[in-house]
Amino acid sequence: MKRIAIIGTTGCGKTTLAAEVSQILGVVHVELDALNWQPGCTMVPNEVLRQKVSAAVNEPAWVTDGNYRSVRDLVWERADCLVWLNYRLNIVLRRLLGRTMKRITSGQPCCNGNRESLRKAFSRDSIILWALKTHGRLRREYSLHLQQHAQQGKTIVIHRSPKATRAWLDNLRSACGVSQR
Repeated sequence: MKRIAIIGTTGCGKTTLAAEVSQILGVVHVELDALNWQPGCTMVPNEVLRQKVSAAVNEPAWVTDGNYRSVRDLVWERADCLVWLNYRLNIVLRRLLGRTMKRITSGQPCCNGNRESLRKAFSRDSIILWALKTHGRLRREYSLHLQQHAQQGKTIVIHRSPKATRAWLDNLRSACGVSQR
């Protein structure tokens, strides 16, 4: 595994897992949110995002995290392993609410210095609402797309619980000779 794409619903832990995997493997971590979101919570134009992602995944080894349909073709086609954090909605919402509240109370920024707020957390642009809207759709889409990629010979890893993800990560550490945390 040299090129790994970590996918899943907003708030499931993609970025955290990608950072750990990139550290274990000693490869670059490509956070798609950081390429897409500019300061002031503005998105880059789609063409710019595609250029940035294309350059990043043209490298020989990397770990990405993110769900952008507009660059899925670039990332998934180049990846040799797709890891899906296919957690139940209640797990995702619990994690997402915890992360959002932590960022709000601590002032901890997310990508590119952007900050979450209580007002935004419960607005129409809410990341929580986004998770509710996209969870079921992504599960349906990923099931179909991942079958196709498996038929192309790519490694497909599906985790249905954080416990399964931790076990996989521990196995990866062992296989790479990296000590446990």
